[in-house]
Amino acid sequence: MSDVIFITGASSGLGWQMAIEFARRGHRLALTARREESLTTLKQKLETEYEAQVWIQALDVTRFETIAPALEAAREYFGQLDTVIANAGIGYSDYIGRLSWDRVKATIDTNVLGLMATVDAAVLLFKQQGHGHIVAVSSVAGFRGLPAGGAYGASKAAVTSYMESLRAEVYGRGIDVTLLWPGYIDTPINQAARSRPFCISLEQGGRLLADLIERRVARATVPRWPWAIIARLLRWIPVALLARLT
Repeated sequence: MSDVIFITGASSGLGWQMAIEFARRGHRLALTARREESLTTLKQKLETEYEAQVWIQALDVTRFETIAPALEAAREYFGQLDTVIANAGIGYSDYIGRLSWDRVKATIDTNVLGLMATVDAAVLLFKQQGHGHIVAVSSVAGFRGLPAGGAYGASKAAVTSYMESLRAEVYGRGIDVTLLWPGYIDTPINQAARSRPFCISLEQGGRLLADLIERRVARATVPRWPWAIIARLLRWIPVALLARLT
């Protein structure tokens, strides 16, 4: 029987495309996001085009206390839950001291605390089940702080640290952990950027993400090349060169 995959932030971007890709592959889907109208549209599309089994629920991951009940509701609906993908995220870009504090706080609340709350609830559920797969969508932006990307980069670096702690904590307990670092994929979160090096289409990004998640890889950049190399090089770029990016 196909897996049941729970995705946060499924109303647009990577979440939307992963849902399409997983439906095409025959998986059952529990889809959540703040925008219920978009989820309804996506549900109809998946049911019509792929005859997918889809459950939807409006969910704001910054309302931390609502996440565990949503996971439990999805498990009750399908009778099981196999994979939880913590994907919900937002991105604001501006220099430190100029980006409004409301936007800084929203970035941390969604990208860090919302993800942590999703993962926390998934861990408790999967420990009860005795098995499961937890996926976090981070970003190559977390490899090194770049000009105008302080808050967003910090949020993604926090995701990496948190998930590596989780990996050690659940080692040998039947829970797989996947950490993914997408580069530039053509989504609304980065379409206003002045430069998007090595950008790939949303469709290609969705396929690559789904492939890695199905294989339950431990960690990977998306796509692997050239970002696996660039991630290593970023640590050695002189500050003077980075400063020129301003």
